[in-house]
Amino acid sequence: MAEREDTLVFIVGAGPSGLAISACLARKSILFVIVEKEDCCGSLWKKRTYDRCHLHLAKEFCSLPFMPHSPETKKYMPKDDFIRYIDDYVSHFNIRPRYGHSVECAHFNEDEGKWYIEVKTNNMLPSSNNIVTKVFTSTFLVIATGENGKGFIPDIPGLKDFKGDVIHSNQYKSGLQYAGKQVLVVGCGNSGMEISYDLSNHEVNTFIVIRSPLHVVTRDMVWVGMHLLKYLSVSAVDFLIKLASYIKYGDLSKYGIHRPKNGPFSFKALRGRSPALPAISRINGTRVVFKDQVEYHFDAIIFATGYRSTACEWLKDYDFILDENGFPKNPFPRHWKGKNKLYCAGLSRMGLHGVSSDAIAIADDIHYLLQN
Repeated sequence: MAEREDTLVFIVGAGPSGLAISACLARKSILFVIVEKEDCCGSLWKKRTYDRCHLHLAKEFCSLPFMPHSPETKKYMPKDDFIRYIDDYVSHFNIRPRYGHSVECAHFNEDEGKWYIEVKTNNMLPSSNNIVTKVFTSTFLVIATGENGKGFIPDIPGLKDFKGDVIHSNQYKSGLQYAGKQVLVVGCGNSGMEISYDLSNHEVNTFIVIRSPLHVVTRDMVWVGMHLLKYLSVSAVDFLIKLASYIKYGDLSKYGIHRPKNGPFSFKALRGRSPALPAISRINGTRVVFKDQVEYHFDAIIFATGYRSTACEWLKDYDFILDENGFPKNPFPRHWKGKNKLYCAGLSRMGLHGVSSDAIAIADDIHYLLQN
């Protein structure tokens, strides 16, 4: 019979979302258990980021609750600085995630009014086969696994037979290994653009697929825009940032880059992150055939095509709060709350700023329910 443990709040995931909620609950003296399938907190940042990765938003929009970044911290933090910040956050709030705990399934028991969470645990030693199944019960359940659970690679005819290297952006480290080669980057979000830039700096002949319209703006334009949103409407800020982008870059259509009709901030609100579906018809060996029937040889393809939430795979009652793609069913700003005391954090498509506001709102709601 599986070992059983009861807690008040059960948190799945020890990335920034789970850690932020833990800190908020700890400040209110609310008991919780936080579990993480990896052997460390912030595993995405520690294990699945490329070498030159920096935060794309200024530090004031990237702090977790109740612990702002120091004045000495760089405006756009390198990943190593943010990793140190995460570790310091865990120490400061005395958060103790249970590592090596992989949630297999969770369901709500209507009769008891509790969540049942089945977890497989191990002692994280490479040579260990000591896997134990444990059942947790809780009054509240928080999904804090984030948007970036599993790398998404679209199904393209011939991809399985591609003769070169195929990786997702979460496996990319540096362009050094591709020096002198011809590489295709599929996806035009932050990762796709940064990886393309990094490859070009390592003497890689780099191609990037840009199928959908997108805005090209600098980090400082985004920084100015986010501050202006405190005082101006989204449409007004969009107009100013589009004007600044045009003054700096001019007409980019001659390079195959077209701006969307919606401005950058309304476009982000509507679409979350820029879609990065490949404009590829098929793949033959090492040759990629595009939809205009032009084809090129490539030594490698790097897919910066985003992620999929994994919550729907283990949460039987995911429709209490999530849609089939693993994102909140309820509209912003109450997206974080579902039925039967089920919550989600870090799925607002607003980055670390959204993580912080989600965590505070969830902890406040749990505290309110306990008091009333």
